[in-house]
Amino acid sequence: MRKLIVTAIVSLDGYFEGKDFDVMALPMGDAFNDHNLERLQAASTLLLGRKTYTDFLGFWPDVAADEEAPEVLRAISRINNTIERVVVSDTLTAAAPWADTEVVARADARKRIAELKAEEGGDIIMFGSRTLWHDLLAAGLVDEIHLMYGPVVLGEGTPMFEAGTVAPVGMVGVQRPDGVVPFPAGTVSPLKLQGVRTFEGSENFVAQYAVVPQS
Repeated sequence: MRKLIVTAIVSLDGYFEGKDFDVMALPMGDAFNDHNLERLQAASTLLLGRKTYTDFLGFWPDVAADEEAPEVLRAISRINNTIERVVVSDTLTAAAPWADTEVVARADARKRIAELKAEEGGDIIMFGSRTLWHDLLAAGLVDEIHLMYGPVVLGEGTPMFEAGTVAPVGMVGVQRPDGVVPFPAGTVSPLKLQGVRTFEGSENFVAQYAVVPQS
């Protein structure tokens, strides 16, 4: 079974993007690019929602051939141009240079993603695509969420999680010398922290969560 991994950058106060959908308000930098390249190298399918796919299509295809672009961006572009791509949309039609992108209708998304997860291969990776991964998380199809936090407080914008969309995030229990004492049933988060990664020379860090199936 392949893993479906969501990776996103978020402000310290929990915003997915700034005012007026400004993603550039978040502190990306080298750590963000390095992390995204690593995740792409471990993946064999890139899964996107309509808006993120459109943004990617407008930027990434030509970067691979840009000799003035940083090598990490050119490497990301090369993978984006050749990896299996799937976009969920009721309105898009795949176009050059990514005409071989599979377009899946929203009504069919959960079924198709479940089929992809059952296939052999590397990870299924998602960037951005907040509306889509919220729906897949609610359907129990997301396996991990990797959140890169940067030292920015935005104060407004689009929150990473909407109230009522997913269960509250928190710890699964309290670590004591004699082991972990779990919180009572009903207070356990569906997300379990697996690790935290820092990057040399960067104030960004990645918190990696596993999504715990809820009974």
